[in-house]
Amino acid sequence: MVGLGTIVNVSAIVVGGGLGLLVRGGLGERRQQAVIQALGLCTLFIGLSGALPGLLVVEGNALAGVSMKETLGMILALAFGTLIGEWLDLEGWLERLGVWLKARADRGGGDSRFVQGFVTASLTVCIGAMAIVGSIQDGLSGDPTTLFTKSILDFLIVMIFASTYGKGAIFSALPVGVLQGSVTLCAGLLAPVFSQPVVDNLSALGSILIFCVGVNLAFGPRFRVANMLPALVLGAAYTAVFL
Repeated sequence: MVGLGTIVNVSAIVVGGGLGLLVRGGLGERRQQAVIQALGLCTLFIGLSGALPGLLVVEGNALAGVSMKETLGMILALAFGTLIGEWLDLEGWLERLGVWLKARADRGGGDSRFVQGFVTASLTVCIGAMAIVGSIQDGLSGDPTTLFTKSILDFLIVMIFASTYGKGAIFSALPVGVLQGSVTLCAGLLAPVFSQPVVDNLSALGSILIFCVGVNLAFGPRFRVANMLPALVLGAAYTAVFL
C-alpha cells in the first residue's frame, strides 16, 4: 500500500508524544544516546541490505559477481551529486532554516514552550535524507521499510521532546504528514514513467544514503547526507540513458 510508511510514521509520532507527556523528565541523556546509537546500527544495516542487491549479480542461486555498469553509475552519481550538493550547500541551507525558525519561535508570543516544542521536533523529524528517500521508495516501489525505521526513531525522539517541551512536539506529526505524503504522492505519479532499472537504481542509491544516516546516528556526524541528495537525480538520469 503506497503511503503506508507515512501513515505509520505520523501515528508513531502521535503515540510517542503521548507517552512523552506521561513520562516527564525523559529517559536521561545517557540512555537516550544509547538508544539512538543502537537504532543507528539498525539503520546502517538496513541501508546496506538495500544497496547490495543493486550492485551484485546473481545467476541461479549463486553470486556471479559485481555489476560494473550499476557500480560505475552509483560511483559517478554519488561523486558528482555530492559535489553539486556541496556547491549548493543544501545541508547549510537546512541548518540555517532551523536556526531561523527557532529564533522566530523564541521571539514569538503566546505559549513559547509549545512553539519551541513544535519547531524543535518538526525540524528533527522532517528535515533529513530519511524523510525524502523513504518517501521516494514508498511512492515508486511501495517499499515503506525506510519510513518504518524512521517511525521507530521518531517515536523515541518525539517522546523525549514531549517529555521536555510538552504537547507542542506532538504536532510535528502535521508537517511530517504533509511533506512525506507530498513526496510519496509525486513519486507515485512518476512511477509509471520510470523504467524498472531507474526505480531499482533510485532505491539502491537511497539505501546508500540511509547507510550514511545510520553511521551518523551510531558514530556521530560523519557525512553531510543532505548534500548527497542530488545523487538521486544523477543516478536516475544515468540509468535512463545507459542501462
